[in-house]
Amino acid sequence: VQLVESGGGSVQPGGSLRLSCDGSGIAFRYYDMGWYRQIPGLERELVATITPNRKVNSADSVKGRFTISRDNAEKMVYLQMNNLKPEDTAVYYCYAKWSKIGTYWGQGTQVTVSS
Repeated sequence: VQLVESGGGSVQPGGSLRLSCDGSGIAFRYYDMGWYRQIPGLERELVATITPNRKVNSADSVKGRFTISRDNAEKMVYLQMNNLKPEDTAVYYCYAKWSKIGTYWGQGTQVTVSS
């Protein structure tokens, strides 16, 4: 199973990025999808998740700035990140979970916010 992220990169504070995750290798419509991030030396932390019926849960630190969405037909999940801050710098991982099957992770994509 493979989740493939794209869209990371470097941006100045206040800028925007859009992350994409291709979930075509799974029965996408049954999975909770989401994004986590990890700074070296720290634990991986929740950014946002979205259920198959589009119920969203997100970290307080990103509310009002980041938006998660999914396209079940295209088997894609997105994370629109606006007003980025240096503390958002991390490796971002796509996540898929279905209690019947298990949990999958993407390989990660680096997001760097720096002036």
